[in-house]
Amino acid sequence: MRYELHYWPGIQGRGEFVRLALEDAGADYLDIALLPEARGGGVPAIQRYLDDDDVARPPFAPPFLKAGRQLIGQTANILLFLGGRLDLAPRDAAGKLWTHQLQLTLADLVLEAHDTHHPLGPDLYYEQQKPAARRRSKGFLKTRLPKFMNYFERVLERNAANGPQLVGRQVSYADLSLAQVVAGLRYAFPQGSRPALADCPRVVELHERMFARKRLARYLASRRRLPFNEDDVFRRYRELDV
Repeated sequence: MRYELHYWPGIQGRGEFVRLALEDAGADYLDIALLPEARGGGVPAIQRYLDDDDVARPPFAPPFLKAGRQLIGQTANILLFLGGRLDLAPRDAAGKLWTHQLQLTLADLVLEAHDTHHPLGPDLYYEQQKPAARRRSKGFLKTRLPKFMNYFERVLERNAANGPQLVGRQVSYADLSLAQVVAGLRYAFPQGSRPALADCPRVVELHERMFARKRLARYLASRRRLPFNEDDVFRRYRELDV
């Protein structure tokens, strides 16, 4: 099956978690964000699904995945769907739910990281909420980030008998997503994230190992991998890297 991934052009965002799974598995997929509008890509292609009254089960927002006749929205939901098909999740029901639970926890972390630079809401520019952003970032780096990182460190430790991954005996999409989160944190908070990551060597090692996987390393070196930037979920503002 050829999958179609729909996400906003120009940013990694939440769509990147899906891209990493597709790339690591060597799946056949079309990234609509990288396709020119003249060839049916870009924002107009996304808006057609969001606005078309003929779409019976419309997604709320990107990312969403077209798989045959199915249209699947929400990052964690997409990965739940792809996990078994790409051999990136356990086959038993309990293992699938556990992997999904970890992905949802990562989604919570990504939201909190995003809200460091937009604590008053996405309708305001960053420049309109700088004081609140500094306060939010300080609390995030001091309290919330260590709590999340220590949690994933414990999960890795408890699964160590099976291998250096989060779930069972093989790499899952949750491992790829955790690696992406570490990369985002290092971009957005190169100084502020250092203490939390230093206390979690298993998490750091997992990030390095995932991004060294053959297909992912090739993807990361390609033009398909968009750079982090200040329109994205993870943004680097020196004044927030406290």
